[in-house]
Order: sequence, then structure tokens, then C-alpha cells
Amino acid sequence: MTNTLYLAVMPMIHLAANQYGLTEQVITLVPNRESATEFFDDEVQDYLNIFDRRTQYLTGGHVSKYSYEQVKTDDGRVVVKVYQHVS
Repeated sequence: MTNTLYLAVMPMIHLAANQYGLTEQVITLVPNRESATEFFDDEVQDYLNIFDRRTQYLTGGHVSKYSYEQVKTDDGRVVVKVYQHVS
């Protein structure tokens, strides 16, 4: 069994009083295509390499592993469809 999710890269700007504008990017999984990041061909692999290295920390409970496929959009970009394998 799998859950279908989508890869999204989100910018984060911290607003805490003691962290004056600390910024970072976060890779996350979202449940719908509309919120997925549309990557350019020349950037998607870098994000997937990071995702591959870190998904080992997202397993446990009913989640056994993750896999994904790259889906081309009409304008030539790439959306990453992620399969969360559960049992």
C-alpha cells in the first residue's frame, strides 16, 4: 500500500525576536499536486539527492520506505510524485 504525496521546497523566514531574519529552505511532502514545487530540469536532481539521503529518518511505524517519479508538466518543468510505502 502507498500514500501519494508531492515534493515541495518552501522558503522559511524566522520571525522570532532573537533570530533576526534567519532564512532557510525546507523540503517537505504535501498531499496535493496544486502545492507541489514545479522544478526546472537542471535543478530537480539536486533536491532528489537530498531527499534520498534524508528519507531514512522518515521511516518507522507503518512507513517502510519512499519512492518517487518525476512527472513532466505541460511547460517542461518537473513535479515529483512521492510514494510513501506503508504496511
